[in-house]
Amino acid sequence: MSEFMIPISMFAMILGIVWVISASKAKSKIEIQHTIQAAIGNNTELTPEVIKALGANPAKPYADLRAGVVLIAVALGFVILGYNISNVEGNKEVMSIMTGVAAFPGLIGLALIAMHFFLKGKKDGTE
Repeated sequence: MSEFMIPISMFAMILGIVWVISASKAKSKIEIQHTIQAAIGNNTELTPEVIKALGANPAKPYADLRAGVVLIAVALGFVILGYNISNVEGNKEVMSIMTGVAAFPGLIGLALIAMHFFLKGKKDGTE
C-alpha cells in the first residue's frame, strides 16, 4: 500500500500548490474589484495611477515570447536528457520516448512564439 502512496502524494502535493496559488490570485482579484466598485459608487475618479496602485498589472508585451522561449528550452532539456540516458544505458528507445515527452512543451512554446508575432500590434483582440 505504501508503494502507491508515494506517487499519489507527489501528484497531490503539486495539485495542492497549484490550487493554493490560484485561490490566492482569485481572492486578490476579487478584492481589487470590490475596491474599484466602491470607488465608482462614491463617484471617485479612477486614474491609471490609482488602478496601478491597487495592483491591477497591465499585460506585458513580451509575455508570450518569454513563455515560449522557456518552454522550448524545457523541451530541449528533455531531448538532451533522453540522449544522455540512451548513451549511458545503451537503450535507444529512451531517446524516442523523451523526444515524445519534449514535444508537448516544445509545441506549446512554438505556438506562443507564433502568437507573439502574428498578434503583434493588436491590443485586446482588436486591430
